Amino acid sequence: MQVKIQPSLMIGTFLLLFLFTSEEAYAESIIKSVQLVIHPRSEVERGTNVSLKCQAEVSHTLGSHPNYKYNFYKDYLLLNTTQTNSTDSFYSIPDARVAHSGKYKCAVVTEKRTKDSSVKDLTVKGLQTPVLRVDKLKLREGDVVTAVCTAEGEIGSLTFFFSDESGELYRMTTESQRVEHKLAFTEQTVNMFCYYSIYVGSTIKRSNNSNVIGLHIEELKIKPNIKVNPSKYVIEGDRITFSCSVDISNSTTRIILVHGRTTLSSNMAQEEYSMSVKADDSGEYECISHLGEVDKSSTINITVKELFSMPVLSIHPAEVFEGERFNITCQIHSFASERIQRGDISYSILRDKTPVINSGIAGKASNGEYICIAKAKGIVKESRKVLIKAKVPVSKPEITVDGPVIVNKTFWILCNSENGSLPIIFSLKKNNTILNRAEVSSINKTARFSAMISTPSDISSYMCEAENNGQVSIKMSGRLDVTVIVPVEKPLLTVIPVPGNIEEGSVLTLICSIPRGSPPISFWFYGGSGKGWLRAISHPEMKDRMMKLLKRSRPMTVCFMHSARTVALRSLLLQVSLAMWKKALIAVFCMLLVALLVLFIVMRYKAKRGKREMAAELSVKPASPKSDDSLTLSLTNDTHYSDHTVVVKNKESVWSERPPDVADQDSLGSTSEGDIEYTEVVHPQPVDPTRIPLRKGTDTVYSELQTSQGASEHVNHQVLLEYAELNHDLPEPVD
Repeated sequence: MQVKIQPSLMIGTFLLLFLFTSEEAYAESIIKSVQLVIHPRSEVERGTNVSLKCQAEVSHTLGSHPNYKYNFYKDYLLLNTTQTNSTDSFYSIPDARVAHSGKYKCAVVTEKRTKDSSVKDLTVKGLQTPVLRVDKLKLREGDVVTAVCTAEGEIGSLTFFFSDESGELYRMTTESQRVEHKLAFTEQTVNMFCYYSIYVGSTIKRSNNSNVIGLHIEELKIKPNIKVNPSKYVIEGDRITFSCSVDISNSTTRIILVHGRTTLSSNMAQEEYSMSVKADDSGEYECISHLGEVDKSSTINITVKELFSMPVLSIHPAEVFEGERFNITCQIHSFASERIQRGDISYSILRDKTPVINSGIAGKASNGEYICIAKAKGIVKESRKVLIKAKVPVSKPEITVDGPVIVNKTFWILCNSENGSLPIIFSLKKNNTILNRAEVSSINKTARFSAMISTPSDISSYMCEAENNGQVSIKMSGRLDVTVIVPVEKPLLTVIPVPGNIEEGSVLTLICSIPRGSPPISFWFYGGSGKGWLRAISHPEMKDRMMKLLKRSRPMTVCFMHSARTVALRSLLLQVSLAMWKKALIAVFCMLLVALLVLFIVMRYKAKRGKREMAAELSVKPASPKSDDSLTLSLTNDTHYSDHTVVVKNKESVWSERPPDVADQDSLGSTSEGDIEYTEVVHPQPVDPTRIPLRKGTDTVYSELQTSQGASEHVNHQVLLEYAELNHDLPEPVD
């Protein structure tokens, strides 16, 4: 039967599902608190069932059903995880052990929210006592026993220990509850037990000891007996025999003979060992027997007396120089008189393994490695090796210097000998007096001495003395012969001609000289105007202490000089006068300039004077003077005003009257009247002092005279312009 679902019902169903899912999706949970509860308690005995309860207090939206995840931690490591919709969860620890002790906590997680509980300690007391078992109780020395130690029910990392009365025999750490190990014993009786330990946090918990098992070990009678013939005390060269044996004969028993770290024989169970002894054969000898894992030994001490002592090689003298004679001796200090006499010992001397005689002349042929050999009763002994190398007498030393030698300055004297065995002692002498000593102990080493001289002649008083064999081979150098530099003193600069009489263009001689100084000397002449060096003229490495320089003089010449080896310098300021032709040229130029200036002033003055004359006006009163009349002339210009009174006489006037022309006579009419005589009467007028220009001498002033129209009888007459010379003092015009 098919059921047809209406479309409207389907839409409603989907809507309800959507609303339900949306409500679940937006349901919010808040964890208020989380608590861990340990049941039955926090401290329990081993074997107790322990339960951990994680309980959460959560608030959430009404009608929602959130899920919770519970995490349990031991010592801050995740122990267990569960999921549920309940607000609590459990974690069980059945049959708790000490290994369950630790720090516990839980955490609740819901909708990306997490909250932890506080940390609580769980302590489980009591470790189980382990049980020890062995596979057999009766053993022979060297047998192996299997021991098993078990701690049933314990968990965690356990460390098992096997021990007896003497101490620990074996230990092993494992996660297992059982440890098995094989042990071998050498003692006759052993009481063995085991125990274990476990880490709880940072402390170690130890269990009780297990049951004790007593083991009886049967000893193997394989300890060897060692014997030596003829005696433990022998003389060098004697033969001795060793024998080793055991009480129980067993084909598997092995016996060896050992001296120190050297195995002399490995088959001592079947044969003896014989040897001829030497002085260094004294000491302990040991017989060792092996059977399975069991070793047993016996020892004996042997003392060997020297047949004769080690020979000693001697050289006389101890140090020998080339060409000197030396002796070589070989001897012993003691010998066994009960075996040999001193004459039974033979000696031989070898140089580089070649026999030589016991004396010779020191030199390159005698140099080498020497050894002495002594023999008696088959015993051969060698002395220590002695290297003989003839010393080379010191050669004549050479005396030199390091660097330049300058008077009154410290310098180094070097002493060196090309040949000579070390060490060499050098002495610096001055006039046979030793100043200092130095010892040279390495090849190509030179003795250095500091010295200082006050005069150049002192340099030859130094000598070097060298020795490497006391007073036998002292060598003296020659006297020190090197160039001594005398510092250049402050130079003297001389000028010819004498400064003050030097004209430009003349030949100037500069002479630079020094009272003291070692050649070669370099001179530098510098010329300048005081604002910096212009040029330098040098002549290097001159052998004289003086240098001349010829040059054309120039104004304000400064000259300096210094030496290449000193900082001494001298300066001189030269005043150089001009040449005569330059002086004449300057004088002519100055005179021309003055003349032009005077001409300019005169022309300017005349120009101003002309302007003043043109501006002057002359008036005559009365206009038609008669005989004996007083005539007043008034002259007016820009600068001053003056009146002049003239008496008219019937005579020739001092005024010059220009004769009239013909045309003028016609117009003027008859001139039959007598001549008019003018008498000048000067009436000075007051003048403003501030407007009076200064004036010197007497000037001639020309004024234009004009007669005004007079009476009827003179109506037809025109007064001519006349120029009169007025001789009177007037103020001088100012430009």
